[in-house]
Amino acid sequence: MNFIHETVDLGYSDLEADTLPSGRTYFGPTGNKYPSITTVLGILSKEGIEAWKKRVGEEEAAKILHRASERGTAVHDCIEKYLKNDPDHKNYMPNIMQSLHNLKPILDNRIGKVFAQEAALYSDHLGVAGRVDCVAEFDGKISIIDWKTSRKPKRRDWVTNYFIQESFYAIAWEERTGMPIQQLVTVMDVDDNEPAVYIEDRDVWAPELIKTIQLYKESKQML
Repeated sequence: MNFIHETVDLGYSDLEADTLPSGRTYFGPTGNKYPSITTVLGILSKEGIEAWKKRVGEEEAAKILHRASERGTAVHDCIEKYLKNDPDHKNYMPNIMQSLHNLKPILDNRIGKVFAQEAALYSDHLGVAGRVDCVAEFDGKISIIDWKTSRKPKRRDWVTNYFIQESFYAIAWEERTGMPIQQLVTVMDVDDNEPAVYIEDRDVWAPELIKTIQLYKESKQML
C-alpha cells in the first residue's frame, strides 16, 4: 500500500509545549499560551479516575496507566510510519505489530489522501491547543482521525470525550487552514476483538466542547 500525501501549510512547523502535573500548555507562534485540549477535557473524567484509583490502589493504577500510555504511543507511532510509507513501521514489538495488523484493512481500504499527522493546532477563538493524530480522507471525506487502543470493547456513550476532542481539532484546523472538516473518526484497536470505528459530526459535539471549555475556565478561576 502506498499512501498519497498533500501537505497543508499551517503557518508554522510546530508548537512548543510545557507539561506539568497540572496539565500541558502550548505556546502559539506569537507566544500566547493555550491549555491543551486533553487538559481541558480532564475535568470531565477527574472524579471517575479518582474513584477508580481508590478501587484498584494508587500503585496499581499508576502501572496500568503507564502500560496503556506506552502501548498507545507505540501504536500511534507505528500507524504514523505506516501511513508515511516508512518501512521502519515493521520494527516494533510483536504486540504493536499485531495492532497494526488488526487495523490494516481499515487503513488500506478507507484512508485516502493524507494531509497531516501529529500536527499541533491552536484556536484563538476557543483559546485551546492540541495535537491531532491524523487529518486524511476517510471513506472519501476529509476527516479528523484519532487512533485509540483498548483492552476491551467500549460503548459509544463511554467515549464521548473522544468526539469532543476531535471536534476541537476540526474547528482549529479550519481556523488555521480555511479547510472545513465535518467528519470525526475514531479508530480503536480492541484486544481479542474486531477494531471499532466511530464516525461522528463536528457540529453535534461542538456545543459540548464550548461548554467544557467554559467549565474549565471557571474551575481555574476558583483556584
